[in-house]
Amino acid sequence: MAEEKSQGAGTATEEASGENIVHITFLPEGKTVQFEHGKLPYEDHGKEESILDIALNYGIPLDHACGGNCACTTCHVWIKEGAENLSLMDDDEADRLDMAADLQLNSRLGCQVQITKPGKVVVEVPAWNRNYISEEHH
Repeated sequence: MAEEKSQGAGTATEEASGENIVHITFLPEGKTVQFEHGKLPYEDHGKEESILDIALNYGIPLDHACGGNCACTTCHVWIKEGAENLSLMDDDEADRLDMAADLQLNSRLGCQVQITKPGKVVVEVPAWNRNYISEEHH
């Protein structure tokens, strides 16, 4: 029986280490964090498992003047890779993004875009946001 339990634990470890893991890299820092999809502690920063919530859970600065309520554009990010692992943009996010600086086809609001399935995602924090963050935290 002990053998069965260790085999079971091994299987769970394999699943946790590969199949259900989110790998998200924040540029330009190049910091990659990983966690099991659906298991990230929700800190009420935007939507659950949003880019903003993940960043703040791991100590990665991402401005969020409205507290993650889709009322500003300060958490604007560019999705460089892994868009297929993210939620689709809803009308509220699209309307708000229309007001964002340096809007690109891969622009999203960090508080609104959520991880929907495990895999790799690469996000870039725009230079204007990085400059603001570095000045804010002196």
